[in-house]
Amino acid sequence: MALSLFLIKEIPYSSSILSSLFFPLFKVQVIISRTLTSFKFPASVFTSVKQYSSSPLVISPSSDHGSLFYCCGDASFYASLLGSSTDKKHVDQVHAQLLVSSLRHNGFLITKLVNVSSDIGYICYARKVFDKFSDPDVFLWNAMVRGYSKHNMFGDAIDLYSRMQAMGVSPDCFTFPNVLKACSGSQALEFGRRVHGQIFRHGFECDVFVQNSLVAFYAKCGRIGRARTVFDRLCDRSIVSWTSIISGYTQNGEPMEALRVFSQLGRSNVKIDWIALVSVLRAYTDVEDLEQGKAIHGCLIKLGLEHEPDLLISLTAMYAKGGQVMVARSFFNQLEEPGLILWNAMISGYAKNGYAEEAVELFRKMNAKNMRTDSITLRSAILGVAQVGSLELAKWMDDYVGRTEYKTDIFVNTALIDMYAKCGDVDFSREVFDRTAGKDVFVWSAMIVGYGLHGRGREAIDIYYTMEQAGVSPNDVTFLALLTACNHSGLVEEGWKLFHCMKDYAIKPQNQHYSCVVDLLGRAGYVEKAYRFIKNMPIEPSASVWGALLNACKIHRHVTIGEYAAEKLFSLDPNNTGYYVQLSNIYATARMWDRVAKIRAVMKGKGLSKDLGYSAIEINGELQGFHVGDKSHPRSREIFEELENLEKRLKEAGFVPHTESVLHDLNYEEKEETLCNHNERIAIAYGLISTAPGTMLRITKILGHA
Repeated sequence: MALSLFLIKEIPYSSSILSSLFFPLFKVQVIISRTLTSFKFPASVFTSVKQYSSSPLVISPSSDHGSLFYCCGDASFYASLLGSSTDKKHVDQVHAQLLVSSLRHNGFLITKLVNVSSDIGYICYARKVFDKFSDPDVFLWNAMVRGYSKHNMFGDAIDLYSRMQAMGVSPDCFTFPNVLKACSGSQALEFGRRVHGQIFRHGFECDVFVQNSLVAFYAKCGRIGRARTVFDRLCDRSIVSWTSIISGYTQNGEPMEALRVFSQLGRSNVKIDWIALVSVLRAYTDVEDLEQGKAIHGCLIKLGLEHEPDLLISLTAMYAKGGQVMVARSFFNQLEEPGLILWNAMISGYAKNGYAEEAVELFRKMNAKNMRTDSITLRSAILGVAQVGSLELAKWMDDYVGRTEYKTDIFVNTALIDMYAKCGDVDFSREVFDRTAGKDVFVWSAMIVGYGLHGRGREAIDIYYTMEQAGVSPNDVTFLALLTACNHSGLVEEGWKLFHCMKDYAIKPQNQHYSCVVDLLGRAGYVEKAYRFIKNMPIEPSASVWGALLNACKIHRHVTIGEYAAEKLFSLDPNNTGYYVQLSNIYATARMWDRVAKIRAVMKGKGLSKDLGYSAIEINGELQGFHVGDKSHPRSREIFEELENLEKRLKEAGFVPHTESVLHDLNYEEKEETLCNHNERIAIAYGLISTAPGTMLRITKILGHA
């Protein structure tokens, strides 16, 4: 059997590749172009040809060709050649040989050519080849539809499938998955439903491959109920079937249902793979069940899968959201090129779990790498800046946003309004508010919150009425912001009136609203009215409600109601240090020292200690924090001299320190000194000695951890 074999010189030569292309029964003739007599081939090439030739190797010059060819008419050779092609030039040359040979009408080779062209990104060339073929069979149609789907050219894939139907070509089990992928990618729900009908008409309702594609299609189009119906009808479920429905529930915001299906998978005989576990980890992340997520992590370690990139991403997101940011960072650092989703998860994890400086630092690192950011990135970074409390840093963040495409993003601007308010300058918040177009209820509410934080309750109420005039209806957040503003400004009547206005908008008050009203009444001295208000609540009071009442009792030295509120709090949150300290302070102000000692003993028995907070002040763009009695600063001598001067001037003005709640085993002078050395006062003194007269000082209170 004689063969004519063409081998183009630009394709990399390998004796092992060539060896696989020849068979002992073939007679091979090698023709070397006269123009390439100086071209040197590895000896192994000719050795391989000799080995698999049934007759002696003949090498002769020819002027018929401009390149070196092995002449061969076997289609399997071209198929293998195409399979090893990774460059457009290779594909062009093989195609050229097909065109001048009798194989240009070989559907198998043309299909292979289309597939390879698509795989290397030569999709337009693939379409030209497809269009030139006179009578494409279903395999060639499938190859072209697959190419379009692979390159996310979903509209083209759907159009080609429609043309395929018009040409009377019957689809097979390989057609539908690619068409359904195109339908889900373009959210073409109605067209996909028609494809579902065609699947039944062509008899593929039991094909698990096709049915899995249907599950994925409905899930990605937001029709998880339809996806579940298809899944339930499957007689032979593969791991792909289970993974499709689990990921579908997770993607559609139903993590609990995803976990229920995962539990069913565990009871089946189907072996779980790491792809299913990615969706399971995401579900546990969404329901914030870190302990169960850790159990899955343990399974991954046992299976040796903990280093799979997709699982590393899921583990990073889970631990970051669960507050274990150090663990999350260890996974994050294992990835050579973390994607945007992972950067967002890490920055958000830092910002939402009290690691503000780390969030800002990571955001800066992301910028240094010229990574693309999105709205979520910016909002997470802005949250971190807000927690740091630096006005200079806030201005830098605002300038950065102004250079991005998200400078008009309403969510980003809402975050900027909140950031400026928390960094001490609500007037900058107002500037952002005024320049924000298309203000929604969240923008208005953020501005109200900002005014409330700064004790500017009247302005908060004014902007609320302006919002009403603009035709924007308030929501529960708006009223919470208003009640907080009234609370901080002592506007009892206004706050009471606004609370009862909630029913006008069919908004049911929640515990947060009730706790604001209790705080509003309690701070104004209406402790018993606040207590009756709680007793008449239509919902069960939360710890925040009883906590507001306890604080009011401390301010106004109301022991009886304070004890009642404390007992409620101890039952709701028995290990919260603050409640014990509050009750102890109530007893101290009433000089009930035996009960103070009892509270201390209870705290000691539970291993509780008072949280250590600190106050921060920004001088020349640098934050400096101070704890109670802090003498670690290099200028501590100057700071405490300034404190003494301040205390002297306060006493001359008639100020008398409130010492009743300070430890009873200190004398009066010691109590006075303890109050004078409070961290806020130290921060103020440092600000006074570090700035020019008339400079505004912004002190930020940072709550610590026990």
